Amino acid sequence: MRKSVAYTLVAVIVLLAGATAVFVQKYSKRTAEYNDMKTAEESARTQYADAFSAIAEIQDSLNAIAVGDTSLPMVSSGLAAEQRMTQPNKRQALDRIALLSASVQRAKAKINQLESTVKRSGIRMAGMEKLIASLKLNVSGKEEQIAQLTGRVDSLQTQVTTLATTVQADADTMRAQSQTIEERRRELATIEYVIGTKKDLENSGLIMARGGVLGMGKTLKLSGRFDDSRFTPLDTDFETVVRTPAAKVEVLSPQPTSSYALEVVGGQVEVHILNPTEFRKVKHLVIMTKERAKA
Repeated sequence: MRKSVAYTLVAVIVLLAGATAVFVQKYSKRTAEYNDMKTAEESARTQYADAFSAIAEIQDSLNAIAVGDTSLPMVSSGLAAEQRMTQPNKRQALDRIALLSASVQRAKAKINQLESTVKRSGIRMAGMEKLIASLKLNVSGKEEQIAQLTGRVDSLQTQVTTLATTVQADADTMRAQSQTIEERRRELATIEYVIGTKKDLENSGLIMARGGVLGMGKTLKLSGRFDDSRFTPLDTDFETVVRTPAAKVEVLSPQPTSSYALEVVGGQVEVHILNPTEFRKVKHLVIMTKERAKA
């Protein structure tokens, strides 16, 4: 009887020990699983925090990219803007756009890095995916705006180049017209004069004696053969006085007598042109001195 009780007690002790071992094993397993879960939860929280921190950083960097904030007008607002778009200004605008583009590229790289990190960590969160998609859309919009700015700068530079070409062509045309007008003015205003004694003028073939009897009473007339190399030009728009070296002269050419006057200044005769328009209707002025020039 005592032996059966002892066997029973031993069996119970063995069962209790086995149960205890099983319980301890399960407890250890549950404790390990709990610790793993806590570690995973902490890791997930850290990953979420890092992800949201990265999203905030990227969003701040995108907000700092003010595409429209440039120191130069990107769209022509008229001739003044086109004239201000010089080569140095174009360089400044392009440098500004390059900085904006570099900022956008850095933001894209951060977004790609964030997306890769999220995928590797196994994080599944619709809100985060929407945030990343929103960042991508924001970056795409910035890139489109930068492309438009670049196109506008190139377009404006083309307009400036065309304008410069047009202005240069107009300037050349105006210069040619002004030269033509000046040449025409000078042609209309310029007369040619010659001063000489009777003998000098006859020897030059400019005058000849006609009429009279037995060499007496002859009159001097212009021959009509004018050698321009013997004449001196005078622009009557700017000069209205012809000075002679003699105290007495005679105007042989047929300028209207009312268009000029002879005045003695310092013992020498000067022809003062009173009405240049009338006076220059006769292009050649022939003045004969009646005494030789003083030595």
